Amino acid sequence: MEQQTAMQILDRIRRNVESCIYGKTDEIAWMLTAIVAGGHVLIEDVPGTGKTQLVKAISQSIGGVFHRIQCNPDLLPTDITGVSIYHPKEEQFVFRPGPIMANMLLADEINRATTKTQSALLEAMEERCVSVDGVTYALPKPFVLFATQNPIEFEGTYSLPEAQLDRFLMKFSLGYPDEASERRLIMEPGAGRSADRLTAVATVEEIVEIQRLAEQVHLDQSVADYLLSLIRTTRSHPAVLLGASPRAGVALAAASKAYALLQRRSFVLPDDVKAMAPLVLAHRLHLRSEARMQGATETGVLQEVLRLLPVPVGLER
Repeated sequence: MEQQTAMQILDRIRRNVESCIYGKTDEIAWMLTAIVAGGHVLIEDVPGTGKTQLVKAISQSIGGVFHRIQCNPDLLPTDITGVSIYHPKEEQFVFRPGPIMANMLLADEINRATTKTQSALLEAMEERCVSVDGVTYALPKPFVLFATQNPIEFEGTYSLPEAQLDRFLMKFSLGYPDEASERRLIMEPGAGRSADRLTAVATVEEIVEIQRLAEQVHLDQSVADYLLSLIRTTRSHPAVLLGASPRAGVALAAASKAYALLQRRSFVLPDDVKAMAPLVLAHRLHLRSEARMQGATETGVLQEVLRLLPVPVGLER
């Protein structure tokens, strides 16, 4: 697939989603970046800001198999992965696939599921497969997990395990819409459910081809060194207890390549790394308690590190 063809497909998806999700141009671009990079997305925000509608709009625009899991404390791991059931007629156990066998999986309010159930997603997020009763089953390609969660201080929620957070390529919040977009939501009948009416404007096969194209985006050695310095500096920052992992560096490189492709470039600029860093790294950092008491935040630490790091120059623009 040529880059021009890939951009036409991504533009169709973007326009389709923007037809029902108002005032969230950046967030839609971030979602597409994650899909092109082959990563998973965690959206955290208060109820009613359109998290679920955004995921449904993206999924329906791409087509393929879409499943939704409404997480709650009663949800069991087998409710996600599937279960082997004895079939008397065939005299053997038959695997009944769970909703995880999908191209696009929405885990709605993931932090309302228990940590044991959340952990059932770990293998799928990293290895793109699930193991049930000692048998491993491959997931469809592509497989992308979209998870939404409410803030952890709300009643009836569980914080996500650190190992699971590290497997999300991106985490961000939608926030409230601007005044014009909110007025449009109020005035247009059924605007809050308009994602249900969208039709697919791309295929999963096209998405797989675009993912392969993103892998070929050039990452110059100087930009790679800049990215590595960013990762390693987070580990030595005085406010940080646990810095970005090696997996975080790989994720940031993949996201930067995908973001560069969406900017119609075949090479990564330092600006791409800087744009993706808060989305990819903030949720992977753990600050010291004394730093938090002094008002430090993960995003603030990253912005400070980005200001201090020398930026490579002389790259083609």
